[in-house]
Amino acid sequence: MTTIYNFSAGPAVLPKPVLLRAQAEMLDWHGSGMSVMEMSHRGQEFTGILEKTEADLRTLLSIPTNYKVLFLQGGAITENAMIPLNLLGGKTADYAITGGWSKRSVDDARAYGTINIVASTETDGYKHVPDYAGWKLNKDAAYLHICTNETMSGVEFAGEHDLELPQTNVPIVADMSSQILSRTIDVSKYGVIYAGAQKNIGPAGLCIVIVRDDLLGRANAQTPAVFNWKTQADNQSMINTPPTYSIYIAGLVFEWLIALGGVPAIEKINIAKANLLYDYIDSSDFYVNHVAIKNRSRMNIPFYLRDESHNEAFLKSANDAGLLQLKGHRAVGGMRASIYNAMPIEGVQALVNYMQKFASNH
Repeated sequence: MTTIYNFSAGPAVLPKPVLLRAQAEMLDWHGSGMSVMEMSHRGQEFTGILEKTEADLRTLLSIPTNYKVLFLQGGAITENAMIPLNLLGGKTADYAITGGWSKRSVDDARAYGTINIVASTETDGYKHVPDYAGWKLNKDAAYLHICTNETMSGVEFAGEHDLELPQTNVPIVADMSSQILSRTIDVSKYGVIYAGAQKNIGPAGLCIVIVRDDLLGRANAQTPAVFNWKTQADNQSMINTPPTYSIYIAGLVFEWLIALGGVPAIEKINIAKANLLYDYIDSSDFYVNHVAIKNRSRMNIPFYLRDESHNEAFLKSANDAGLLQLKGHRAVGGMRASIYNAMPIEGVQALVNYMQKFASNH
């Protein structure tokens, strides 16, 4: 039987041990006689799951005590509205555009106030993060918004051991949807970190928000309660029914990561996976990656066949070989391999082997 490797950018591959455990607990969670999907979100069984899930995330990311962790619905795109509603307060906000998703954040935020574009690589096709010396930062902005890893174009903020950030005196708000838990970060450098779950955390529908205490309580008076971070924080993310099953799966993923040795351990694996694929692409005259080397994503690796007339054949043969979801985002084209935490290095090696064989045959 062909081994299947799923390179989808999201919803993405989940760790097999997590899926097997969820399968075993599907009908009866820990002798409760209930599936997690059937539990009251206010019952002791689920509140225990939620509390442990938060505690494990705090351990994995070394989240300081003066940050709240929220488990919200709607994915990261919902936060495009929640961020200005909670932080803008009549001020302007700084946004950097380094890819399709940060551009979407700008487009959505403009409905709520004045947005200042401090830097953009849109005209260059999103191939790098601009040098910070050229950013037009506003010292009086309510916040600076960045997307630290662009899923579509495979652009990541530079940094070998931690992400290099622009120097600013305003809170940095970071979309880390496709990067969270994949590498070591210092949470205290950020005012807000948010991430859709469907890449490195769990099923779609859940968004995790990590927000510094002093940024709570600033929401616009017209902000609906479900969008108000302080209201959610005061109610343990449960002013309405939260995405209970997605939170449960996220908790299993966090346990899996802790058992592996935490974020430092998975980061080493991720570096090895990314190097394996990039090294082959760079050595080939059949494939090419256009992203500046220092800004190449470890999670999302776009590449192009130099002769794109072979694209359909490449994708069909890849599917036949059990290598799924390699087509690039429709806005970017080409191919893309998303190699999140749950993708084993064997999957990346299988992809490289296939690429070598395809190139030799064409």
